[in-house]
Amino acid sequence: MKPDRQTLVETVVTLLRAIAPEVEPDTLEPERPLRQQVDLDSMDWLNFLVSLHERFGVNIPEADYAGLVTLDNVVDYLQTRLA
Repeated sequence: MKPDRQTLVETVVTLLRAIAPEVEPDTLEPERPLRQQVDLDSMDWLNFLVSLHERFGVNIPEADYAGLVTLDNVVDYLQTRLA
């Protein structure tokens, strides 16, 4: 059974907090770029994408990285791949 959207959001935020513990989930805006909200450098962002792959078993090709900007983008991407 694929996870519902809320479960995906919670899991994505948990993975993000593992890399950036200062993240306050209640302050994240789903349509704003995550890297700007959380101030992640490129290596932290890559580690975040790797953690998504490991947690969900979804391959994320480098060509798709540019589309994974906001929390909504990430969750939409996962929903499509987990369908």
